[in-house]
Amino acid sequence: MKRAPPQIFDRRKSAAKWNRARARQNRVDCATYLVEAVADDIAERLDFMNFAPKKTLVIGDTNHKLLTALDAKGGAGNMGLLGDFDEERPGPPEAFEGIIHLLGLGVVNDLPGALIHARNSLSEGGLFIAAFPGAGSVPKLRQLALAADGERPAARIHPQVDIRAGTALLERAGFSRQVVDSYPIKVRFSSLDTLVSDLRDHGLTSSLASPAPPITRRGWQRARDLFETLRDEDGKVTETFEILVLTGWR
Repeated sequence: MKRAPPQIFDRRKSAAKWNRARARQNRVDCATYLVEAVADDIAERLDFMNFAPKKTLVIGDTNHKLLTALDAKGGAGNMGLLGDFDEERPGPPEAFEGIIHLLGLGVVNDLPGALIHARNSLSEGGLFIAAFPGAGSVPKLRQLALAADGERPAARIHPQVDIRAGTALLERAGFSRQVVDSYPIKVRFSSLDTLVSDLRDHGLTSSLASPAPPITRRGWQRARDLFETLRDEDGKVTETFEILVLTGWR
């Protein structure tokens, strides 16, 4: 009997945070730099591979930047919304020449199953690309969370996939010509509040199934005190988002 995957994430919480992130996109000062950087990187990879799929499923392209680039090359882009699109359920077989997933694939419970379903939805010779924050991301935030919790640390940041695990997952799903790499996006923040707000704008807040206790007022103060000590000469704190990119062909 096949075991069900561990329920690390709460799907309802995940859907809620992605919906909130999309609602926040209406704000003039909404942060979009991560999804824009990831979309630009994937567009460059497609150009380098000289691959222009005619029918593509793009999930998580909140500002339609990648869809616009694909349409300009004569492709027909289909939009999937993070939270609404269910990566863990089978999709239509061999329906797409390309499947591209931005930011959200690192927070599904059955990642091996999601990759298998993605491969099955590709036509022969189709391309799969997923990019999301992987191992090594938000080291400063981890420090700040530990400071906030004091002597009773709680699990606030979900497990993250590294290059080795990503390669094994693509192999297990049956992809050929797998390529897994990563690159850092470094962002400088003037305040802890801005860091948290930007995470909310991108939908990158927690959706863990086991909720951590709320941070107390004293805990937030400890985190802000540590933030002050981490400032550089220009008064900013640099955070790193290590973007993991999984690429495979059917």
